[in-house]
Amino acid sequence: MTNRPPTPGELQRLLRREGLQPRHSLSQNFLTDDDALDSIVSAADLTAGDRVLEIGPGLGVLTRRLLAAGCEVIAVEIDPRLAEYLRREFDTEPHLRLIEGDALGLDPEELFVGGGYKVVANIPYHITSPLLHLVLGGPHPPDVAVLLVQREVAERVAAPAGSMSYLSVFVQNIAEAEVVARVPAAAFEPAPDVDSAVLRLIRRPTPAVALDDDRDGFHRIVQAGFRQRRKQVHNGLSRELPLDRPVVEAALATCAIAPDRRPQTLTVDEWVCLFGELGPALAALPT
Repeated sequence: MTNRPPTPGELQRLLRREGLQPRHSLSQNFLTDDDALDSIVSAADLTAGDRVLEIGPGLGVLTRRLLAAGCEVIAVEIDPRLAEYLRREFDTEPHLRLIEGDALGLDPEELFVGGGYKVVANIPYHITSPLLHLVLGGPHPPDVAVLLVQREVAERVAAPAGSMSYLSVFVQNIAEAEVVARVPAAAFEPAPDVDSAVLRLIRRPTPAVALDDDRDGFHRIVQAGFRQRRKQVHNGLSRELPLDRPVVEAALATCAIAPDRRPQTLTVDEWVCLFGELGPALAALPT
């Protein structure tokens, strides 16, 4: 195979030759659009020697681009049929380590000890949220993550205040998020039911709330707010947290947040302020 993705016809012939069938349960939609592939590689700003984690390499189209850029690649493929194909295709490639297994069962920081790394992948869409939590939730997130995901998810992750969600706050606490390209469903074979987008995440030098600052408590407060996303923030937090309403209202006042605002309008910094006010009260409650 070349470094360009196969056309739909070439892909069909390749799948028939290898006795492969895309599995819907694993979100197997193979990229056949060269412009989309270029967008992924360009967004990752690759340099020779970069250590890269690729999740769901499929037929290895993106893998070839990563290797051509001089990267040291660890690719994780859950489908044993595709893993066998990749072993044969890349059997002489010294800069690729192929792991057959579930990426959600791995610790990226154990794979890349002693330095930075990037995540560059056309990820299986059904594991997008848990994968973001896995990759970003540890003490040493990747320097850059470039992910091809559903367009709706990408836009939700990168949303500004006014359209935020729990996932937006979780990600933007740790990384700057940007949608760098939109990819139509026709760029895949078989075509998914939705359009996609290239999402770039650049790790912040310092997260707004670090792991050792009780990040679980921070997430608890944000989740409480978004469980009642249609309600005013003072009502939602008062109903979902085991705190007296005056405590919640005092925290909102200290953070200069109008109590009648909706949770999706709050910025990450405003959630951080609320955590600073409400976190100690939650931590003081009996377990």
